[in-house]
Amino acid sequence: MTLVRSELLKIRTTSTWWIFGLITLPLWGLALFFNYLQTDALTSGNFGETAGEQADQLQAAGAADNLAANLYTNGQFFGLLIVMLLGIVVVTSEFFHQTVTTTFLTAPHRTAVMLAKLAAAGVLALLFWVVTTALNLIFAPLILNAVDVDSQLGSGVVWRAIALNGLAYLLWSVLGVGLGVLIRSQIGATVTGILLYLGGTIGAAIAIGLLAERFGDWISKLQLLVPSLASSLMVGGDTDIPGNPPQWAGAAVLIGYAVVTGVIGVLTIRRRDIS
Repeated sequence: MTLVRSELLKIRTTSTWWIFGLITLPLWGLALFFNYLQTDALTSGNFGETAGEQADQLQAAGAADNLAANLYTNGQFFGLLIVMLLGIVVVTSEFFHQTVTTTFLTAPHRTAVMLAKLAAAGVLALLFWVVTTALNLIFAPLILNAVDVDSQLGSGVVWRAIALNGLAYLLWSVLGVGLGVLIRSQIGATVTGILLYLGGTIGAAIAIGLLAERFGDWISKLQLLVPSLASSLMVGGDTDIPGNPPQWAGAAVLIGYAVVTGVIGVLTIRRRDIS
């Protein structure tokens, strides 16, 4: 616990966390605006004429539980990017400010130091989740009421989505710490993380869509192999959307990525020459 408190103190004494917090708020607001437009379109049927599986997908997405789950986890896409970058900074700031040698001399057990960094990044990620969730609990019912849908706060499905969203925030902080260990340069790790997250998400979505048209809808299930898409899947509502993998699969894949990344990070930091 002493090491964890030390890592949290390092975070609190820098401006990084609140700068990321200020960045998160307008991104959350932008996401809320687009989710409002999507919710309004789904409930009013403004998507035009659709047929076959696409019509089934829109009908499932417009179910009350799915609408509510989407709104109560609003801001996830950019929120996960932010906590990943914070995880990167937790590690790379030591190399950037050349304090890593002092850290390991003070606490020679590198595994314990790495675990403390993972824990500190996780605490910070959960703080961001709590704040965005609190905002969602205020504004989501207003949007649902505007489209004549109940708040759904009595639904266990909604609270499960909120809890799994918290798990996603936690796991992405682990991914960030692992990436920061592998790429010690703060700029290099940050740029790599952004490219992998945004480029991977957009590129994978386009590629999977094109492949699905050519080889069949089963290709769509491969989206769960992309971490950011798996995160979105794991906070879905209770109604299965045709063509999408099950909710638990997204959670399992993301947990797998986080465990592998965390283990690689611990093993790497134990063997690396930091002098």
